[in-house]
Amino acid sequence: MPVGELVRGLVREDVPVDSDAILALEHEIGLFLRRSKAVSSSIGQEIHPDIETSAYVLLVTIRRNPGIRASDLAALIQVGRGTMSRQLAHLAEMGLLARDPDPRDSRGQLLRLTDEGERRVADALQARRGFLHAALADWSEEEILTLAVHLDRLNTAIAEQRRLGEGPRPVD
Repeated sequence: MPVGELVRGLVREDVPVDSDAILALEHEIGLFLRRSKAVSSSIGQEIHPDIETSAYVLLVTIRRNPGIRASDLAALIQVGRGTMSRQLAHLAEMGLLARDPDPRDSRGQLLRLTDEGERRVADALQARRGFLHAALADWSEEEILTLAVHLDRLNTAIAEQRRLGEGPRPVD
């Protein structure tokens, strides 16, 4: 569906699509995403010099959900199965990821980090938190929590639009 058609179905009557607020938000989100990707790439390199930025997200998600199936991970991250399969194979080759047989389904595998993967991801998460702590040094805890609440609200709204079929689809 062309973006114009998509937008026409989502427009709020009280906020024009090209309002100063929407344009400012679009700019700031774009800038935030570019800077976040650069930071994630740098931190990912600390895990392993051959790691892709997107693989960092996979490792952190697997760490938070040990025993997750690849198909469930693909759905959660919203990528195609082919992309997921290639990335998981690469992470396993690097010694960061282990695949265990699924006792409920002989065709399935349960994913977990290896001890080395766990150590490297924990170090990377610590580095990321340290970076955020330094970047937000002049923010009060209340300001940080307020931002977290607003980002949660934004993420929820975006997820809802995707659930309704109004957003981009996973690609392979």
